Parts: sequence; C-alpha cells; structure tokens
Amino acid sequence: MKQRIQTDPWKIIEDGFHPEENRFYESVMSLGNGHMGMRGNFEEDYSGDSLSGTYLAGVYYPDKTRVGWWKNGYPEYFAKVLNAVNFLYTPMKLNGVAVDLAKEEFSNFTRVLNMQTGILTRSFVIIRPEGQIKFTIERFVSTNNREIAAIRFHVESLEGSHRLEWAPGLNQNVQNEDSNYEETFWEPMEAEIENSMGFVLATTKKTAFVVGAAMAINASGATPIGETANLQLATLQYEIQLDAGHPVVLDKIITVLTNRDHKTEDIKELAYQSADTAKKTGYDRLRAAHIQTWSAIWQESDIEITGDDAAQQGIRFNLFHLKQTYNGLDPRLNIGPKGFTGEKYGGSTYWDTEAFCIPVFLSTAKPEIARNLLIYRHRHLEKAVENATKLGVKGALYPMVTMNGEECHNEWEITFEEIHRNAAIAYAIYQYVLYTGDRDYLLSHGLDVLIEISRFWANRVNWSEAKQAYVLLGVTGPNEYDNNVNNNWYTNRMAKWTLQYTRETIEKYYYAQPQKIHDILDHHLVTKEELEQWQSVEEKLFEPQDKTLGIFLQQDGYLDKEQRMAADLDPAERPLNQNWSWDRILRSCFIKQADVLQGLFVLGELYSMETKKRNFDFYEPRTVHESSLSPCVHSILAAELGRLDKALEMFHRAARLDLDDYNNDTDDGLHITSMGGTWMNMVYGFGGLRIKENGLYLTPVLPKTWVGYSFVLRYRGSEVKIKRTQNELTIQLLEGKPLHLRVWEKDVYCDIDGVRIPIVS
Repeated sequence: MKQRIQTDPWKIIEDGFHPEENRFYESVMSLGNGHMGMRGNFEEDYSGDSLSGTYLAGVYYPDKTRVGWWKNGYPEYFAKVLNAVNFLYTPMKLNGVAVDLAKEEFSNFTRVLNMQTGILTRSFVIIRPEGQIKFTIERFVSTNNREIAAIRFHVESLEGSHRLEWAPGLNQNVQNEDSNYEETFWEPMEAEIENSMGFVLATTKKTAFVVGAAMAINASGATPIGETANLQLATLQYEIQLDAGHPVVLDKIITVLTNRDHKTEDIKELAYQSADTAKKTGYDRLRAAHIQTWSAIWQESDIEITGDDAAQQGIRFNLFHLKQTYNGLDPRLNIGPKGFTGEKYGGSTYWDTEAFCIPVFLSTAKPEIARNLLIYRHRHLEKAVENATKLGVKGALYPMVTMNGEECHNEWEITFEEIHRNAAIAYAIYQYVLYTGDRDYLLSHGLDVLIEISRFWANRVNWSEAKQAYVLLGVTGPNEYDNNVNNNWYTNRMAKWTLQYTRETIEKYYYAQPQKIHDILDHHLVTKEELEQWQSVEEKLFEPQDKTLGIFLQQDGYLDKEQRMAADLDPAERPLNQNWSWDRILRSCFIKQADVLQGLFVLGELYSMETKKRNFDFYEPRTVHESSLSPCVHSILAAELGRLDKALEMFHRAARLDLDDYNNDTDDGLHITSMGGTWMNMVYGFGGLRIKENGLYLTPVLPKTWVGYSFVLRYRGSEVKIKRTQNELTIQLLEGKPLHLRVWEKDVYCDIDGVRIPIVS
C-alpha cells in the first residue's frame, strides 16, 4: 500500500505538490463545522485537475433518477449534496500574469491540515524571471459561529519588487460533477458590491433553498482598483505593491446563511451584519476562539496511542472529520456519508449513522447529541410508513438514503432489498436507552419507531411449508456482493431481535405505565392479535446454518458457491467492483463487508466465544473488505478472540482507509460514517467496552507492538479516562459521580482518586 501522507500525530502534510493526486489531497484536507465546509481546493485559479466543492448541510437537490429500465416503486430522484457558492474564490495576478500552479514554476509547496486546531495552511514560492514571491494562505471554518469562514493571505517578495492584483470574490457559477443530466442546480438571484463588501444570493431549483453569502475584507495598504457584480459573481479588485522585506497580510471574512435558519427576506441584511461584525472582531480573535473550541472537542474525544504513530494519526484523522461533519446542534441534520468532502453518495442519511456513529456520540458528547440523531428518525416515521406502503407492506421501512425522509436511492437491490437497515435503527434505540437510561425518550419517541418497524418485519415475512418456518425472501444483506438472496442470516436474526425487543418493551412498561402504553398501542392500532402474530414470527423465523461446519449461513445456498479465499485473488483484480463484472461478483463467494460477523458483533452477548470463533474463521478469509464499514467489525471480533495481530492489521486498515486510499476512491471524498466504526474499533475492540443493563464492562487488551493507549468515556453524567499500558490499567474519574465498572469480570469502583490495576502476565 502506497503511503502518500507522512506520519505525524496531529497533522496531514503534503510536502511538495502532486498534481496527479490533487483530488486525493483535496479530500483529506477538507474542512467543516457541521453547517458548512469545503474540500481542500485552492483559493486562486487552478487549471489542473480538481474537484471543486463547497457544501452546506441540509441543502440538496432532487436530481431526477436515471436508470436503464424503470421499475415500479423506484424513487423519482436521487438526492444530491450541492456544490454551493464558492467563497474561496480569490484570483491573483503577479505583474499582470495569473497565479496558476498548473502553469507556474514554483517551489517549496506544502499543504498542511492541523487537526488539533482545525486550520488548513498552504505555502508555495512562485519563481518568476523578475524574482521570487512567497505565498502562505491559511483558512478555517469557525467552530464558534457556524456561519463564518475566514482566509488569510500572507504574501512576501523574497527578491525584487512586484505588483500583486488580489480579487477576493463570491462565485455562484458552480455545478455538480455528478449531475445525472449535466444541469445546473442553482438560480442566481442577486450579486452586489456595497461599501467594500460583497454579497450574493441564489436559490436551488425545485427545493427552493435560498443561500446568501457576504464577504468583508481587511486589506491594509492595498489600493482598490475595481469591482465586479453580476448574477454569477461579486468581486473586489485590489492592487498591492510587494517589496522585499515588506510582507503584506490580506484577510477575507465570509458569512453564509440559508433559509433553513433565517427568513429569506432577512438573509441579506443578516449576512452583511455578520460579516461586518466578524471583520471588526478580526481574523486573529476569530482564529483564537476557533482553536479554543477545537481544544474542548479534543479534550472530550481524543484517543492517544503510543508506540504506533501511523495508528495515532489515523484515529485522530477519523475523529477530526467525524466531529467537524456533525455537532448535533441541528436535529434536522444527520451525518452525510461524505460530509463536506465530496459529492458521492448524495444523501445525508444511511444506516451507517445508527450502526457506526451513534456509539461515538453516546460516549464522547452530551446525550442530547445522540438523542437528536434518533429524533431525526422519529420525525421521518410517516415517510417510512409511506415507503413500506410502496412495497405493499405494512409498517415502516426507513429509506436506504434520504434527505427528508423520502427514499432517494436508485439501485433496486439496495433500495428495496437491503432492509436490514431497519434493524440498525431499532438497535440504536436499544443502545441509547441502555447507555443513557433515558426512558422518557423510549415512551415519547422510541416505541413509536419500534412498533412500526416490527410491524414491517411481521408483514414482510412469508410462511414456508417446506421449512415450517417464516422466511425473508428477496433481500440484500450487509454483504452487497450478494443481491436478491433468501434468508440472509443477519437480516433474519436482527428482525427476530427487533420483534423480541419491541414486545418485551411493551410488556415491561405496560405494568409500570399501563395507560401510556395503552395510548401508544391505540395510536398505532396495535391489537392483541397482532402482538401474538409478532411473537409467532419471532419464534419461528428461519435462521440458516450449517451444522457440519458449525456456522450460520450467510444466506440460503451460500455454500453452493465455489469456495475460494480472498488471499488467493490476484492483487491486480482488486478492488473487485472496479475490475470484475457484477455477474462474476454475484456468483463468487467473496464478501464485501462483515455480514454474519456483523450480527455476531451486535448481538455478541448472546453467542459463545466458540461460536464466534468458528464463524470468524470461516468468513473472514472470504472477505475482501471493499466497504469502508468492514475492517472495524473484523478488528473488534479479532480483539475479542485474542487475535491481536489480525485486530491490529484490520485497525490500521480502518483508521487509514482514506489516508492510504485502500479502496482507491479517496479522490471522491472521505468515508465519514465509517469513521465512527474506527472509534468503535479502538474502544469496543482494544478497549473491550460493552454496555449492559448493570453498567459498563471493560476487557482492555493491548497489541504487543504498542506502548499504550487512552480514551475518554461519558456515561450517565460521569466522565472517565481509561489508560492501558503493558504494565498497568488506570481508570481516572474526570467529572461527575463515582462509577462502578466491571473490568476483566471484576467489580471496580472509580472515584476521584481513580483506580490503578497492575497487569499480571
């Protein structure tokens, strides 16, 4: 695996420009703050290969579905995360010639993302016949005021005198590279320059999102020489004399507002006011406040690894991008699979959120953050019921991909067959209640969702006379390299679990709050007969297995495939989805991501170590890990089974998936939701964390090549720091009430003095 990024615990560094890999570096250098963000594009003109992208959370376009053959029930559109107003736009000229690194002679190029501070810095020296000029351009997207971004240009002549033309602007002439019909998604409405400030306004076609952006400039010593204002563009032009030994500093402050948060008629005035206030505050103070906020984020969520610098860089890279994608402040938002790093995958919500991200926010943020992610699903319950109705099934089927609760994914075998996503939502409700003890949420929101999901499962099954069991036909499991199969074990098992959990929740709270439960059941028209049917399906739902091998079968007929090992594949054929025909993939035994093993991880408490071992030994060698969600699950199970070399191998793959471009797709943007799985890999895998009815259980293990690690957990108002070394386990209470924990199956009481447990070999 080619290593493009030099190892550093806090920084992502491109040392020297690599134009053939520019899209890769643009992806990994992305910035965001939960409200907006952008790829690591250049501010000045660049005529080389680039994927330009500035994105606003919740702003999307319903691009008409494009398929070869229309099937009844297809979503009418595929949601597109929109490339929005380009506020980085700042063309520059030196002595009348445009600065363009695709055409310039230059040296000393660096592009550095400081994850500790959330600041991106780029530096280079332009070499012209008349002398050399050094540019250092720094930017951040404020974590304090989510509608503010700031850019500082530091320009210095190293020899000779030069004339710099600097044209900060707001460019609305943008489009999406992945547009199905190559159309533009924006209608520009206004652009103006007023009092040395710029403003643009545009609305999306169809969805009518209105976006306004304003900019304010600090350009001491610069001479205004012109301005441009048309519907596509608002720019100011300045001229600056550059003399050796006299650097200049130019600041561009931007505010971006949408009608998701403000009345359309107020956007212009508010944008101007916000930009002017930020300008008066000044770049330096905005920057200091931004850094301070990132310091607080790291204090509650950092994971430290000693003895493995590549792993340390990888885990922080994952946490950085996850935390800058979602902050939980807006319950209308979810965690986009690419965040603010690219267009691919379109919608903002996949099942990844519940399966891989909620555990992170449960443990590293206030409980209302995870609660908002679940409330998001409750807000879309009615749409999920409509979605199931389109299939001719009762209950709720949550979309595979969505922006507003409507399904907007256009691959049939995924959209309407990968129905296991329902179970991820049900399990996330269970996890949240178990972790927080928030039973009010369960009765006010959670049970509504559980009932309609259970109703879906009970109506989606068929009765098989041959098997004398209920079966689930025509499904796609987590392994998307097998489509339209019957009785995917993970799907069946999680459907059974959901039915059981829903029924037991109803029974449990019926005795404590009978009227409340009666009202909920009455609201959903749930009868005694229906509950009895759910129990029958739960008890008689088929689970495929092979008793000779002692394994659960991924689906009916899986063993009919030619059984080969992933290690026997020619590396030139990998990834399979970029080299094989889909027909060949479907006929093969190869597994894209954890499927049966996903179930054994999620429901791990219900299965013995021997059962996990047999299934791991069978399925892991057949897995090609060509999904970002795959390595973390395998690493967690390997750690639990004591196979720390395999656990570490898979952890490196999870943590450095994008940094080392394992799946040859980092150019498109980062795998944001799988980054939650990397945190789980560390805390659930090596930390051995498990949440049970009576509290937290820890079984910390340490790879032999590591010196140690530490992580922080929030649990029911308390915060503890877990530190594992080769010689000792330390548990420190940082805030809140003392905690009882079970560590290596022993009771541990952690108060303000903390706990130190020697490691006995």
